[in-house]
Amino acid sequence: LQKELLKYKQEARNLQGIKDALQQRLVQQDASVLQLKQELLRANMDKEELHNQNVDLQRKVEERNRLLAEYKKELCQKDRHLQQHQAKLDEMLRQLSEASYQQVDLERELEHKEALLAHCMKREAEE
Repeated sequence: LQKELLKYKQEARNLQGIKDALQQRLVQQDASVLQLKQELLRANMDKEELHNQNVDLQRKVEERNRLLAEYKKELCQKDRHLQQHQAKLDEMLRQLSEASYQQVDLERELEHKEALLAHCMKREAEE
């Protein structure tokens, strides 16, 4: 009986050692699980922050694209106005050039008539 008692005591010690080892392993695993949960929580918070930043950046890109479209529209309108004014300017320069040629022609004709008048007056004075 004593032998059996020693055997069972030994078995109980072995089982207690196994139990202690398993409890220690369980504590380590709990610590690991807790650490993993914390890392998961941080990762989820980082993911949420990145998602919010992405949404914000997309909103800013859309706003800039809207502004860009407005600027392009304004630029097209200003280009059209510029082309219209350029056409008017070209027409006015053409008219000014024509008027200048007509003025030169009229000045020549006037000089010619003045010369004829002077010649006629000179002849009349001689007579």
